Amino acid sequence: MGDDRTRFATAGSLKAYAGSAPITRASGKSCKVMSRKVKNQRLAAVGYVWAFNSLTRSPGARAHYDRRRAAGDRHIAAQRNLFNRFMGMLFHCLQNGHTHDEAAAFPQASAAIRAAAA
Repeated sequence: MGDDRTRFATAGSLKAYAGSAPITRASGKSCKVMSRKVKNQRLAAVGYVWAFNSLTRSPGARAHYDRRRAAGDRHIAAQRNLFNRFMGMLFHCLQNGHTHDEAAAFPQASAAIRAAAA
């Protein structure tokens, strides 16, 4: 991404650069959602490793991935969706100078974990 934090004006532009944002092709009655082919290959490769590794380390990421799988996404689509969410979080943290907070990033999973512990 470089040293210039103002390089990307929106989270969507960062997601497109990373290749995590989906492309929707619509024509007539057909509509397809596909992954991007033109992207920063290194950032995209790291993103998939980041998303895959977070499945075992982050309960919020695991819950998000499981929700996407239950909704009918295949493994790679659910993983790309998780990576897309991480890119949005990264953009927010870089723009505002915050550190990552699991409870703020995945509030649904945090509430479920607190309810299970009680």
